[in-house]
Amino acid sequence: MAKENGGDIGAFLAGFVVGGLVGAAVALLMAPQSGEETREQIRVKAVEVKDKTNEEIDKTREKAEKALDEAKAKAEAVAADLRRRAEEVQEQGKKLLEDGRKQLESAIEQTRKHPEPGEPAAPAEPAAEPASA
Repeated sequence: MAKENGGDIGAFLAGFVVGGLVGAAVALLMAPQSGEETREQIRVKAVEVKDKTNEEIDKTREKAEKALDEAKAKAEAVAADLRRRAEEVQEQGKKLLEDGRKQLESAIEQTRKHPEPGEPAAPAEPAAEPASA
């Protein structure tokens, strides 16, 4: 879309300049006056066209800068939202991991306290190994 807008603006400016020059040249060449008067009018019209072109360029630049600022603001807002969501997902993952760890520890503890029939009870604490000299 940005390329389309840039192309449209470029085409408009090119048409504006060419149209102004062609119109001015035709008007001057068709008017019955001396060569010096015609050259002076051509100079004046060239300055007018240049000034109008510069004004249009300035307006277009301002619009482009405004659009860029808006795009930057939107991109920053999206990035902040993505960071916030990533942090939320990370926190949820930590909570799930901690809950799973607690459930696993609880299941291990239950197994130690109440072994299946026929299985020896596991010691609550590992036996200390005798110190070797």
